[in-house]
Amino acid sequence: MASRSRPNRILPWSLFGAAALVLVATFTWREVWSGGNERKQSAANFLTAPVTKGPIERTVIAAGVVQPVQFVDVGAQISGQLRALAVRPGDRVTQGQLLGEIDPVLNQAKLVEAEATLENLRAQRRARFDQLTLADVQRKRSQALVALDAMAKSEAEVMDSNFRVAVSSINSLDAQIKQAQAGIATARAQLGYTRIVAPMDGEVVTITARQGQTLNANQTAPNILRIARLDTMTVWAQVAEADITSIRIGQDAYFTILGDQETRRSGKVRQILPGPEIVNGVIFYNALFDVPNPDGSLKVQMTAQVFFVQDQAGEALLVPLSALRPDNQGRAGRHRVKVVLADGTAETRSVKTGIKGASMMQILSGVNEGELVVIGDEAGATKAAKPTKPRIARMN
Repeated sequence: MASRSRPNRILPWSLFGAAALVLVATFTWREVWSGGNERKQSAANFLTAPVTKGPIERTVIAAGVVQPVQFVDVGAQISGQLRALAVRPGDRVTQGQLLGEIDPVLNQAKLVEAEATLENLRAQRRARFDQLTLADVQRKRSQALVALDAMAKSEAEVMDSNFRVAVSSINSLDAQIKQAQAGIATARAQLGYTRIVAPMDGEVVTITARQGQTLNANQTAPNILRIARLDTMTVWAQVAEADITSIRIGQDAYFTILGDQETRRSGKVRQILPGPEIVNGVIFYNALFDVPNPDGSLKVQMTAQVFFVQDQAGEALLVPLSALRPDNQGRAGRHRVKVVLADGTAETRSVKTGIKGASMMQILSGVNEGELVVIGDEAGATKAAKPTKPRIARMN
């Protein structure tokens, strides 16, 4: 009985040993194929994209607004009713052209009054001059008589005092005449201010006053309209505090507008304003650059998306950013990519990278144009996805 029961105890351990050998063999085969040699893997269930050639650039992005390169607000220097307005928004004007007129009646009356005051003073001076002449004659006669002891010296002193008073009176009138002449000049200038003329060539951008409106210039000069030169525009770009150190004078910049995001308009940075603007607690600095506007397509206060070019390349090898993996050794400018080979396996390569764009990276070495790189891991796909055409980044 003991001899028959011994094989039954050995059989389960034999089956367990055989199963263990199968598992070890299977694990060893997988380790050799994938884990042990990481350079080749099946790419059946990975998304891929081709290595392409094209332009790429690294930029600093900012929000901006389009303004005229030169403009002036035309206001009223005197108070009164705006009797006439000769222009409308969009009209082109030349320097010295009549734009409007303030009612001149009061200022004309002030000019007439000032001229009359001057004439009165001149008439008084002529009368005083006659008195001065007489006083001079009497003074000289008294001096001669005193010399002959024919007149008391006290009487001669009175004659001399009358002469000096007449001279002082003439000097006082001369000063009043100068004051009156200044009053005439002021009245004439104020009368001229009733005619509002263009201070420069340009286009009427806005009109803030209306014909018939009463203007009060006693406290502040009221604006009537704005004239601007629109053949050249200036882009005011608000650059964040963290990026302003990357902006420099002469740097290439371009922008697009909301209504035409396909057209680039380029210029070079001409000025960085030192004073900051604080918006909701965030510090911005204004960087300015000019762009030509010969067709007038750029309008005042247009919103612009501005790009300051930091680095760029024309015909660069490009791969999507999603294809890049960190370098095993942590080297700067180095990444890893998986390249799909002709037999369908994926080979891991180390590549040297260059300019980083918004969605693409420049590859300096390690891959060739047309090769497929893996851009996505397995996600339950049952068959290989078709290669996707990458979008070349043009902005950061």
